[in-house]
Amino acid sequence: MEKILSPESSGAPAASAASPPTSGPLFIVINAGSGVASAEERTQAIAKVLNDAGRAHQFFLITDPSTICDIAKQAVRLAQQQRGVVVASGGDGTINAVAQAVLGSGCAFGVLPTGTFNYFGRVHGIPQDCEAATLGLLTAHVHEVQAGLVNERIFLVNASVGLYPQLLEDRETFKHRFGRNRFVAMAAGLITLVRNRRQLRLTIESSAGSALVRTPTLFVGNNRLQFEQVGLEDAHRVAVDHGGLAAIVVRPIGALAMLYLALRGALGSLGSAENVRSFAFKRITVMPYRTSRIKGATDGEVNWMRTPLTFQVAAQPLHLLVPPVELQADVA
Repeated sequence: MEKILSPESSGAPAASAASPPTSGPLFIVINAGSGVASAEERTQAIAKVLNDAGRAHQFFLITDPSTICDIAKQAVRLAQQQRGVVVASGGDGTINAVAQAVLGSGCAFGVLPTGTFNYFGRVHGIPQDCEAATLGLLTAHVHEVQAGLVNERIFLVNASVGLYPQLLEDRETFKHRFGRNRFVAMAAGLITLVRNRRQLRLTIESSAGSALVRTPTLFVGNNRLQFEQVGLEDAHRVAVDHGGLAAIVVRPIGALAMLYLALRGALGSLGSAENVRSFAFKRITVMPYRTSRIKGATDGEVNWMRTPLTFQVAAQPLHLLVPPVELQADVA
């Protein structure tokens, strides 16, 4: 794997002056569309744990995805007023939307993962079982977590343009038809790889210089577990060592070669692939050729974004509530 653009030697995100309150009421934003269990079942399971512990809480049920940002902001305002904690219950997309409202608010942030992949919760040892994760919140400690930004949008797992957003859109279409599971997601991904022919022409600028890149996709990662699973842990390690993010680009290749790369990724050996290039950075500006907007994705959610795109580490960290060691789940 070739590396382009030398990593920058900037430090990690600035720490807050004081830890946020963690013992106040929990304001739980719960996505009715995430997870196998119904929202009612999850709400009852969470409420039982919290009621047994005598912990005050309030639920905010999301039935319309377009309302999640406004409801998350409402939960943050109440948490600020009552020195409480904002909690997101859902997949990585739900966690992203709530984290967007929490970042910079001074509130602690809790997670109850219920999605398909749950990269963010898993990498921090948060149990995938709803009751176990809720129990973990009761004795959790604050851990500062780096957040990435693309323009004004936060990402905790990854952000991308090109092939990867298209893969996500096709995956959602398949899930609506065939169900939400990892096999369906992989099948949709393979079909997208075979069909895709588009190449992006990007100008990437950083403090290390400027590079012209032609690639089917630009992928920026902020999650160790996701990089480890495809065999790119070295790229993530270099980025973390410099308080930054890791970017991946693929050389222009045909469909069969792309399928071969996908297979290597599934086997965890993408790091040695000669058609894959990586670089670490704290801030880059990306300008696609002759377009004022481009379809991009942040933590699995696809949106149109204005160009140029600025990818960077957020100035402030998220104050994530992490369970004590004895209650943490194994990262797998």
